Amino acid sequence: MNFRNILVYFFGITLCQPVFAQPDSAIVAGTNPDSLTYLRFIDVVESSIFEYYKEVWGQEKAYRIIDSLGYEADYKPTFPDSVYIERLRKLDAQTIIDIEANAVVLSTIKYFVSKRRTFTAVCLGRSKMFFPMYETYLSHYGIPMELKYLSVIESGLRPTIKSRVGATGLWQFMYATGRSYGLESDSYIDERMHPELATEAACKYLKYLYGLYGDWSMALAAYNAGPGNVNKAIQRSGGKMTYWEIRPFLPEETQMYVPNFIAMLYMMTYYGEHNIVPQEVKMHFYEVDTVCLKHAVRISHVDSLLGITSEDFLYLNPVYKTDIIPHTEEKQCISLPIEKISLFLALEDSLYALDAHLDSTGSRFVTMEKKKTHTVAEGETIVTVAEKYGVSMTQIKTWNDLRTSVIYPGQKLTIMLTEKKFIDNTGVAGGSTTTTGSSTTSGSNTSSGNSTTSSTTTTSDGNYKYYALKSGESLWTVSQKFGIPFDDLQNMNKGIDPKRLQPGQKIIIGTL
Repeated sequence: MNFRNILVYFFGITLCQPVFAQPDSAIVAGTNPDSLTYLRFIDVVESSIFEYYKEVWGQEKAYRIIDSLGYEADYKPTFPDSVYIERLRKLDAQTIIDIEANAVVLSTIKYFVSKRRTFTAVCLGRSKMFFPMYETYLSHYGIPMELKYLSVIESGLRPTIKSRVGATGLWQFMYATGRSYGLESDSYIDERMHPELATEAACKYLKYLYGLYGDWSMALAAYNAGPGNVNKAIQRSGGKMTYWEIRPFLPEETQMYVPNFIAMLYMMTYYGEHNIVPQEVKMHFYEVDTVCLKHAVRISHVDSLLGITSEDFLYLNPVYKTDIIPHTEEKQCISLPIEKISLFLALEDSLYALDAHLDSTGSRFVTMEKKKTHTVAEGETIVTVAEKYGVSMTQIKTWNDLRTSVIYPGQKLTIMLTEKKFIDNTGVAGGSTTTTGSSTTSGSNTSSGNSTTSSTTTTSDGNYKYYALKSGESLWTVSQKFGIPFDDLQNMNKGIDPKRLQPGQKIIIGTL
């Protein structure tokens, strides 16, 4: 039974077209002579915003600079110290943060220019998701916009990253510090990984630290080492109150913290001059909106209903530690692609009913990714290929490492297709739905050449469920047959050498 049929069978609903919000009744077309003008104006506004973000956060700025300077693709330009110093002086004039142009800073910049170019390109790409939100909070709390680059050196703009000492999230909060600034953590969520909540907490903490020292470089040092270590450094320096004066008395890591911050500010500003092109990302800030949930629900069920992958959901909602979005006193609000919001609102009540049914029966959905090769036909463009498979141009460019949007006849393109299978409470896969982007098509019980109608006899020992391999079968084909994610199957059978599997050999396919 495929996913659409399950909805119809149990709840009498079908997946429908998104229900888009309508304009205010006073300006609906046909009831107001200015309505068409108004709607055209809205289109202009939306288009302008999109183009603005493309220019500010996209690759176009880098390409314009690179083209104007005549750089070859692999060229790594270097400059005399006088150029670096002049650029640093310009940055210093634009911010109240003290931007030094000393030997330590110059050496750090040269290291990033030569050894960390890819890191800069990756962070420039990730910034499209986070910097617009950062700037809103930095402005609200009245602190320098340049502090957004602090998150770059803290986490590389990865909201789920954890340090060896337990600091977590975009702003690398330790548990105790996070709690003191309102970031809660339990079995289901860790708000240190919530981009907006953690950003607001970071702004509050940075403003507090600035209040202690009246100097942003000192506040940055305290953010890294803690006020206690900064106060000790002040005492050991004889009462000096600037970062560069107390730097020799700070912990070794903190001695490089401000130079790294300045170097990252430089790199994120002058990347085009250094022939660095931002890497594209899955989603931009302006492509996402939020909805608040009425009840607890499983992430895997939300994914299945909306036709997105768990990976993409967690990319937008890294705060959740398990498959469950819990019911809390203050409603849980999730981020979704804007084009999915209307569909979610239309099917929200059905989602809760489906979630309750699947939980009560022990049934579930699993997601598997399949690779397809598309040969570009005469007259096809990257836009038409994207529309054909229901994916985005950005995804196609990422999957195929394309710098531009130009494709040519005969070119082989990799397209990643997502297949969701319904697993009943016996552990056997039923029908599937194949999802690519926002398009969903029903599949049969046969997938990737492996039929789920073949014999799936299993045995158990009271603890684990086993399956005896047939001739020619591998862990991969078994994962397809039973609808078990391949990584899960590997983890359950860590003691087995996949290259030496024999017919009749028993492998674990689940627990009892």
